[in-house]
Amino acid sequence: MTAPALVLVSNGPAEIATEQVVHALRKEMQIRRPELSIHLAFCGKASPTGKQTLKALDSRGTKETVLVPLDFTSVASATEDVVAMHESLKSAFPQMKIGLAKPIGPVSELLNIVDERLRAALTANRCLELDGLVLAAPSFGDTRGSGVLLRRARQWSSHHKLPVVFACGDGTGSSVKSAISSLHDQGRRSIAVGSLFLTPDDCYQALYENALANRAIAISSPFGPDPRLCNLIMARYSFEAMKMLDMAFENQKQAPSNIAQLHLG
Repeated sequence: MTAPALVLVSNGPAEIATEQVVHALRKEMQIRRPELSIHLAFCGKASPTGKQTLKALDSRGTKETVLVPLDFTSVASATEDVVAMHESLKSAFPQMKIGLAKPIGPVSELLNIVDERLRAALTANRCLELDGLVLAAPSFGDTRGSGVLLRRARQWSSHHKLPVVFACGDGTGSSVKSAISSLHDQGRRSIAVGSLFLTPDDCYQALYENALANRAIAISSPFGPDPRLCNLIMARYSFEAMKMLDMAFENQKQAPSNIAQLHLG
């Protein structure tokens, strides 16, 4: 049985910086998992779109596909744009089974990447003292995601034994300016910002500039095509692929009884 194709779905803005990172991440995953068919789809105006990718897969005879949203803030479900893409693709390719995996979400493993990136930024800026942290994300995510993001901030605070305030870049929660100000009000002066961003998109750039303008001593770089993301993506893909397999087996079990009922009728 051939494994379903894996399609990385970017629902961020159609920016060159975003495209470059996502393409590099796909290449990294393909190197690590050569037995899988790994592709991209963008929700924005960038190419390839979901329909372009699935049209190419369909022409190759692909029967099953799993979409994996590159979303590090939502937990329960994908964003509206990704859900709309999924529904549109199911209608456009009824002959193909198309699963939608849950978002990667703000899993605790991401804090290890943030720590590594922030240490590099502190070293580059020759920062020797640190007495406060801000954990920044693109958005506040969905209802469950917002709760997990705040839990990650508390976890990060406990790990470093420093006060941590959460901030987001799209206005759905505290801004990085207000987060830094709240730490300044506590008497904290050497404040660094750790970012839960995949790419250096416009939202990240605005957050970066605001952090510097409000006297942050260092800001961590986005994750980029970090190899550790591959395992997180594969976990979401594998869970959805197994769910699709279980549904297929269940349908096979039900098929004979349906035929028997038809004959009896």
